[in-house]
Amino acid sequence: MKIGYIRGSTADQNPERQRTELEVPGVEEIYEDCVSGKNLDRPQLQEMLAFIRKGDTVVVHSLDRLARNLSDLLKTVEALTQQGISIHFIKEKLEFDAGKDASPTAKLMLQLVGAFAEFERSIIRARQLEGIELAKARGVYQGRKRTVKPEQIESVEKQIALGVPLSVAVKKAGVSHATAYRYLAPKHKK
Repeated sequence: MKIGYIRGSTADQNPERQRTELEVPGVEEIYEDCVSGKNLDRPQLQEMLAFIRKGDTVVVHSLDRLARNLSDLLKTVEALTQQGISIHFIKEKLEFDAGKDASPTAKLMLQLVGAFAEFERSIIRARQLEGIELAKARGVYQGRKRTVKPEQIESVEKQIALGVPLSVAVKKAGVSHATAYRYLAPKHKK
C-alpha cells in the first residue's frame, strides 16, 4: 500500500502543492498535519506510523516535510526501512527501499539535503529574530496578535471568584490553562 504524508507549518500555508504531487496512482491513504516541523507532537504522523505495515511505501513531497532536523530525518528513514517500509521523497527524487541498503549516493544526498534544510531553517529563524529586534528598536513591533478576547479572561475571573475550579472555568471560557495563568498571574502578584 502507498501512503502519503503532508505537513504544513501553519494554518494559512496551503498544502495543495503537496497534495497534488501525492495524488499519483497507487497512493491510497494520505495523512496530513498542520504543525511546525520542530513540533514532535504531530498526531497524523504518529497515526500513519501506527498504521503502516511491512511492505508499504510512504510517499512524501520533500525531506523537510517529514522532519525539520537532520537527526530526526535520519532516524525516521532508518526506522521505516528497518521495519520493511519503503520511503520516497518526490522533490529530491530519493528512494529508500525496504530490505535494501541505500546506495552510498542516496545516503549522502539524504544527509546533505537534510543538513541544508536544517541550516535554512536556522537562518530563517535568525533573520526573523533580527527583524523583530530592529522593529522593537524603532517602536513598531506589535508582537503576535492576541487570540484571547478580554471577555474570556473576565469570564474565568468571575467563575473563580464564585468558587469554580480553574480547570472548569477555563474549559467554559474556551482558553487553555497556560493562557489563563499568563493573564491572571500579574493581577494576583500585587
